[in-house]
Amino acid sequence: MSTTKARVLDVGNCDPDHGMIRQMLIEHFDVDVDRVMFVDEALERMRETPYDLVLFNRLIFADRSEGIELVHRARSDTALNKAPLMMVSNFDNAQDACVAAGGVQGFGKKAVFEPETAELLSQYLARKADT
Repeated sequence: MSTTKARVLDVGNCDPDHGMIRQMLIEHFDVDVDRVMFVDEALERMRETPYDLVLFNRLIFADRSEGIELVHRARSDTALNKAPLMMVSNFDNAQDACVAAGGVQGFGKKAVFEPETAELLSQYLARKADT
């Protein structure tokens, strides 16, 4: 197995939610987690860095804009890294809209520490040997 850490970009989550998501990721996966607060910042990072997964909030915390805008803009820009884009939302209709726009099925904040969430993420990130 590769010794290279996976890279995850967290977009638009408030401090407590980012901390919770980062904790779960580090607990289950060998990852480095970067964080930005705005869609424009995320797009720029995705141009610069090859991410294995991009997580984004349904509503961007800093400006309350729609997180799905990241999917629309990323999928229409051929210059971008085509990392999976996953919404963090408890709302099924928001998850469905994300998938319809070209993202992948995500998870809700209520389920961050559920085994099903780690299983879902293991489709994109290699699990640590002890989890």
